[in-house]
Amino acid sequence: MCAAPGLLALGLLALASVFLGKGLYIDAKALVAQVLLKQAWADTLETGEPARPWPWADTQAIGRLRVPGGDIDQIVLAGASGRNLAFGPVRLEIGPAAGLTILSGHRDTHFAFLRRLQPGGVVELQGTGGEWRRYRVSATEVIDAASATMAAGPDEAPAGLVLVTCWPFDAVDPGTPWRFVVSAIPVAEPRDG
Repeated sequence: MCAAPGLLALGLLALASVFLGKGLYIDAKALVAQVLLKQAWADTLETGEPARPWPWADTQAIGRLRVPGGDIDQIVLAGASGRNLAFGPVRLEIGPAAGLTILSGHRDTHFAFLRRLQPGGVVELQGTGGEWRRYRVSATEVIDAASATMAAGPDEAPAGLVLVTCWPFDAVDPGTPWRFVVSAIPVAEPRDG
């Protein structure tokens, strides 16, 4: 009977090792993905053509988002799928809206910083040609995604940047219909650097 507690402890240790190993694997995969995304962005800037971060990727690096003076510097990906959202913010394709860019990201990872953005704050977006566009936050709001519609058609949408994530930020359950929306307007001509 004395062997049973030892076997139980050994079994629990083995189970803990499996979970720890899986956790470390996920963290390592995320770190490697960020290195590959940055390399894909460097390749994109060099060639002017969106580059895939790994050969089997179904996405491409199409932009770089940053908040000056902060620790936010992220590669934007094409294709708004759950798989792509796991690696970074994505651009939503809304049609031929001239000058309107909509980016989406997860509230608990890449777009967690949105809770700190306030009207007047600055956000920058770099395009595949290397040019930077600077935007000033004009508004933040919470909307019901299920009933939200674009007031203007895609052709009449105003120029600017819209950042969208799920809300509330600290929600435990996924699938909320609420979205936190940051609207920003262009404030300067494109610049390099």
